[in-house]
Amino acid sequence: MTDFSSITGLLAEQAIELPSWAFGNSGTRFRVFPQAGVPRDPFEKITDAAKVNELTGLAPTVALHIPWDKVDDYGKLREHAEGLGVGLGTINSNTFQDQAYKLGSLASSDAAVRRQAIDHHFECIDIMNRTGSSDLKIWLADGTNYPGQDDMRARQDRLADSLGQIYARIGDSQRLVLEYKFFEPAFYHTDVPDWGTSYAQVAALGEKAFVCLDTGHHAPGTNIEFIVMQLLRLGKLGSFDFNSRFYADDDLIVGAADPFQLFRILVEVVRGGGYGKDSGVAFMLDQCHNIEKKIPGQIRSVLNVQEMTARALLIDRDALGAAQQAGDVLGANDVLMDAFYTDVRPALAEWRESRGLPANPMRAYAESGYQAKIEAERVGGDQAGWGA
Repeated sequence: MTDFSSITGLLAEQAIELPSWAFGNSGTRFRVFPQAGVPRDPFEKITDAAKVNELTGLAPTVALHIPWDKVDDYGKLREHAEGLGVGLGTINSNTFQDQAYKLGSLASSDAAVRRQAIDHHFECIDIMNRTGSSDLKIWLADGTNYPGQDDMRARQDRLADSLGQIYARIGDSQRLVLEYKFFEPAFYHTDVPDWGTSYAQVAALGEKAFVCLDTGHHAPGTNIEFIVMQLLRLGKLGSFDFNSRFYADDDLIVGAADPFQLFRILVEVVRGGGYGKDSGVAFMLDQCHNIEKKIPGQIRSVLNVQEMTARALLIDRDALGAAQQAGDVLGANDVLMDAFYTDVRPALAEWRESRGLPANPMRAYAESGYQAKIEAERVGGDQAGWGA
């Protein structure tokens, strides 16, 4: 197996973008559970995200969601972030909350609704120009609930036209990233339900359009790492939304349900050239912390990704390749499992200390007093939450 000291240079390249909405209140479909100390505006969200980066060294950027994170002065928001040592990252659009989008947005049969949705994305691109963001990420709730409700092929054509108008507006150094989800909230058919549909749409757009893979957006039993491999092979994997789920899309802490799945995904990321600062593949979390505290939930999440990345990098690729070439089924599996079962936590703790970071970021946060501080200070005003 590869020696840990030989992978530290690669580990130092890891960057995992945090979602601003993870710091707000969230809950189930029946109840949103408020917590003390939750941010009241985008500035406080970024302050909390910066604390995660301060303790882990893993989260240098924060994704924004529009309109949830709208502010009067994006230049000021950018300065606030940079003053805390982080940057503003992906801009996420929102076409799933307005009443007008009841029957769809970019794929709607109503031209006026499509115009509203397209104009919203134009607004997001304008915000990108002010924040320095490079990625526009689109997730759509579009679909139908009943057979015959709408013409599925016509919806794909309308979607392609809408995406084409948005794509034409992005800058030379910007990207459009299209997410997919196989069901919910549309229960008969979803307009972008799988990687193939997303790939077909972005491939038609051009070289600045990519697929976003949310690890919770698949049917049970789906081989997600195969999808990762294929999109990397095709040069169209733009970003990850890391989370975890037991049944449907739960947006739980990444790796919580199946750490081995996360490992297998990262094995293919490394194998396919999707890891590292020059890979073009963005790592991002997309999670809601319903009952656990927000900041430690994000710290635990980025550490989970780091730990499984380290294990994936430890694979003896020469031994694995030789076993595969020889048709040694169990030998090849043993090489993989040796890396997976390696406890990298002690080595990571020592490496963090060598970089001036806490050996145990979770403990460091618990002992920092930051949680008590924000709970005491953030009194009054409206707490941020899902949809706000």
